Amino acid sequence: MTIHRRVWRMAGPIILSNVSVPLLGAVDTAVVGHLPEAYYIGAVGVGAMIFNFIYFGFNCLRMGTTAPTAQAAGAEDWTEVRGMLGRALFIALTVGGCLLLLQGVIVSFAFGMIEASAEVEDLGSRYFLIRVWAVPAALSTYVIIGWLYGLQDARIPLILQISANVINIILDLLFVFVFDWGVEGVAAASVIAEYAGLALGFYYVRRRLKAMPKGKSALRIFDFGKLRRILTLNGFIFFRTLCVVSGMALFMAQAAKLGDLPLAANQVLYNFLQFTAFGLDGLAHAAEALIGQAIGRRSREAFGEAVRAVLLWSGVVAGLNVLIYWVAGTAIVALMTNIPEVRAEAALYLPWAIAMPAVAVWAYAYDGIFLGATRADVMLVSMLLSFAVYLTVMFLLLPNLDNHALWIALMGFLGFRGLTLLAFYPRLRRGLHES
Repeated sequence: MTIHRRVWRMAGPIILSNVSVPLLGAVDTAVVGHLPEAYYIGAVGVGAMIFNFIYFGFNCLRMGTTAPTAQAAGAEDWTEVRGMLGRALFIALTVGGCLLLLQGVIVSFAFGMIEASAEVEDLGSRYFLIRVWAVPAALSTYVIIGWLYGLQDARIPLILQISANVINIILDLLFVFVFDWGVEGVAAASVIAEYAGLALGFYYVRRRLKAMPKGKSALRIFDFGKLRRILTLNGFIFFRTLCVVSGMALFMAQAAKLGDLPLAANQVLYNFLQFTAFGLDGLAHAAEALIGQAIGRRSREAFGEAVRAVLLWSGVVAGLNVLIYWVAGTAIVALMTNIPEVRAEAALYLPWAIAMPAVAVWAYAYDGIFLGATRADVMLVSMLLSFAVYLTVMFLLLPNLDNHALWIALMGFLGFRGLTLLAFYPRLRRGLHES
């Protein structure tokens, strides 16, 4: 199988998995949108935002599992492949348990930071205190997906995510429209769906472990040296992700200060970047697995082939996105909003959204390459430098350029991430070749 087919065998299912995520959010919104009061939508929206922050932040459990697993598989160290799964699950369950213990503190802090009506705060808190019980299952599923990606299996993660989302949607409709459970029903549907997805994940993991060759040494899940390494890797990824989340939150917060129209236009146009991320994330995940296995096999040729293929296809996907947004950008905006003022405001900043994929692509591609090499420390350095550039550009230009300053800063944030990782890449390649 050629390297290009291997890339797309991984990336294709991941892209489909990514597409299912916003679909579920849209269904949750549509379900509560048919309840009698607007505050039901607000409650689910605010509660889901808190979980998105938790889940996005702890996605490091997926990202930090793929490359070490791929490297162990490439070296045919099947004991370590098993050990990596056990250690990552132990960390996921520990983190999930801690978040359960802290649920009261989290909900108080979150709603203390959000100015919402009494109805939204009450219903949102009830939504959170039910759905929080899904956290251990969600984080454990991240680990299973990352582990399977490391074994170059993107088909089973697709099955897991689609199955959980379908169950969630069915239970949403049942609990809200048949049992009349309202917001609590939406939360309960998410909890049941997460545990159903985890149970299915354990079923497939068991099958995979039974088919795997026996290890040459005794399995040691609680190897404290290896636990420390995975915690360090996940820590670098967590703080890097925190910068991403903070950057996007600041982008919207500053837009809100400019007025309702700039905020609405930015929310509409930010979806263009999200759409692009579906494809680029899939290719980045493929890079993690392919490069990790090449490093595990100590194959310079396989490493170089994987890097070239990922960069090539990332460039192609970004180019197609630019073309689509250039030709159909105005029509896409029109599909997202029928408010004439928002459409007109979005048209002013549409050129930034059209150009965005060509700038963002290299950050995504090199993220996958450096994660595959388990060099999250370099990624964090790159992110911190880029975040500093982002803040500097934003606050220097805002007084004179208003919303254009936010888009220039965002372009700089994404572009500088790609440039700094490109600058670090020769050192990465030399280090791998010398090892």
